[in-house]
Parts: sequence; C-alpha cells; structure tokens
Amino acid sequence: MSIKKTEELKDGDHCEVINGTHKGKSGTVKDINTSKTGHITITVVQKDGVRFKTLGKNVATMKDE
Repeated sequence: MSIKKTEELKDGDHCEVINGTHKGKSGTVKDINTSKTGHITITVVQKDGVRFKTLGKNVATMKDE
C-alpha cells in the first residue's frame, strides 16, 4: 500500500482510510470534490455498497502491481 498525493487520486482507485472517523475501512474512490475551504473530499464505496465521505488526506491507495 502506498500513500498517493491527494491530487493524484482518481475515480476507481482502491483505497484504505488511514486516519479519521472511518479509519480501517477500504473501498473504491467514486466522487472527488474540492470544498469552498480548499479541502479535497472523496466518497468511498465499500464492497457491500455502503458509502461514506472522508477527506482525501485521510486515505492511502493500494499500489497496482
């Protein structure tokens, strides 16, 4: 697993949350937005279909090998 810069996140990336409320959860990045304050937020969809929002800085992407 590697931490990718938030600017490099893209829809469809598989990620794991490493900080914050949803720490330990993983899923697929589906929606990337920049808030009015400049923070990047993403929607993560888990395998079972559950969605949650988190800050982009709180995720690490799974390295494609």
